[in-house]
Amino acid sequence: MARKRILILGGGYVGLYTALALRRRADRKTRIILVDRRAYMTYQPFLPETAAGSIEPRHAVVPLRRELAGVRVIQGKITEINSADKRVHVTSDVGDDKSIEYDELVLALGSVSRTLPIPGLKEFGIGFKYVEEAINLRNRVLGRLARAASTDDAELRRRLLTFVFVGGGFAGVEAFGETEDMARAALRDFPDLSPADLRFVMVEMLDGILPEMGEGMGEYALEELRSRGMEVYLGTKLVSCVDGRIELSDGQKFEADTLVWTAGVKPSPVLAGSDLPLGPKGHVNTLPTLQVADEDGKVLDGVWAAGDCAQIPDLTKEQPAWCAPTAQHAVRQARLLGDNLARSIDGKPLREYKHKNLGMVASLGLNEGVANIMGVKLRGWPAWFAHRTYHMSQIPTFNRKARVVLDWTTAVFFRRDLVSMGRLHEPRRAFEEAADS
Repeated sequence: MARKRILILGGGYVGLYTALALRRRADRKTRIILVDRRAYMTYQPFLPETAAGSIEPRHAVVPLRRELAGVRVIQGKITEINSADKRVHVTSDVGDDKSIEYDELVLALGSVSRTLPIPGLKEFGIGFKYVEEAINLRNRVLGRLARAASTDDAELRRRLLTFVFVGGGFAGVEAFGETEDMARAALRDFPDLSPADLRFVMVEMLDGILPEMGEGMGEYALEELRSRGMEVYLGTKLVSCVDGRIELSDGQKFEADTLVWTAGVKPSPVLAGSDLPLGPKGHVNTLPTLQVADEDGKVLDGVWAAGDCAQIPDLTKEQPAWCAPTAQHAVRQARLLGDNLARSIDGKPLREYKHKNLGMVASLGLNEGVANIMGVKLRGWPAWFAHRTYHMSQIPTFNRKARVVLDWTTAVFFRRDLVSMGRLHEPRRAFEEAADS
């Protein structure tokens, strides 16, 4: 029997775990190609700790080529998906245009930041979905501290030390709490600055933060953040941020030098230009078996999807209900997708995805967190410990688990290495200055 040509679009949770499952279940029956702009999978729950200097950036990512031996990994941008012809067009990072045929297609495209047409946001805002953005935020915060300590201009100092975060979901709250904790710890190296000089502001359009955590947990997180002097404005929107001049819907106006946007995600925009059946919010319409189907339930031949880009029924709830775009669902969906694909190749019946959420954990900074695990609510240090334990168990490969644990263990005996490397983003600047002189 000829080997099936499996094409996986995306190298995140779904792409990596699907490839691993296929390699284990149907290695001799398949040829696997994976396409992604990046040659690594980012474990996003560790981005806040990466930004805070608690985890080495390289340890929060999983290199695809190393972990997927035997899988062809192509770095490139997906420009067209044509399921009718079973063909995908890709532009590689070196400019080559490829047309890749497939027998089975796995859509693991994930999501991108959901932005709004707010004046100045595109030019001034910083995202928080990838490891390079976490590194940039860390360098930016530490760099602003260094600049503020070097100026006698009180107005400029206030601007440099004002950090605005938009969005009160998991990513926003964790980045908010971890970054403030890092900045406060870094002050010991800046005797000219005090905690009162720092201003951390969160803007959330809803009436609470962390609504997914359940009653009481969001309120506790809000109280904890505010007790540290951090400002959280609920029921408030960002109106403008042109050149760092922040305007909020409650009438506040002030200047800031850093704005981090974590206000939700949307499915990969490449889906909108495809011939795939999409839901009302741009997700691929998907059955519980993780097969892509139209509104009438007719299955598209050889197309599968999971994760943030897919609209998958949540069979643990009264229908219609959809699985939330969380890492917990994505990892489990990917494992089932790989298993179902192998079953389909062998002519065996498919299984449906059904998983009840085990709970949620969130970090608010070193030794602080909130958690709701199977109905058991934890706060403070126990929740923070549960957060670290859970995510250590979930990050792929023993190699990465060991490196993350080593980072944490080292931090017990040594202070965080809080050194700004802002020039990292301008590697030729010193050489150009030397050439000019």
